[in-house]
Amino acid sequence: MSNHMMQRRQQRGIALLEAMIATVILAIGLLGTIGLQARAYSAMNEASMRAEATIASEKLFGLMSTDVNNLPAYAMAAGGAASAPMVQWVNEVKGTPSRPGPIPGAVISVAVAPNSGGTNSTAVTVKISWTRKAGGPTNTNTMTSYLSGSR
Repeated sequence: MSNHMMQRRQQRGIALLEAMIATVILAIGLLGTIGLQARAYSAMNEASMRAEATIASEKLFGLMSTDVNNLPAYAMAAGGAASAPMVQWVNEVKGTPSRPGPIPGAVISVAVAPNSGGTNSTAVTVKISWTRKAGGPTNTNTMTSYLSGSR
């Protein structure tokens, strides 16, 4: 048998082996890409909830700035019942059984500290906490605003 024929016999199946290795490498790359997409989707949902919490806090600060003489009525303990001026806002944030809000299952607390720092302003701190999925971490968005002209 010639030397050329011996080399051909030794190389049989090499192309198939190369194709199989390339397929495995491609599959690993595709799984990695799918994992990155899942993480990106999760981060996007988290950012969306933070944005909703920020918008809701800003809306409450706006409501309170038009009612500075009644600021103590806006105080609310975490998980507590909303006072009359806050009921509509809380329902908009959490939602109702018939219409879910942007942050379902949110736990809201509002702290009102009059004469903050010896000034004629009131420090208002709004904390909105939520859990995106069961057993997952609890996320909290905290915002503080100082409303002047309050009593």
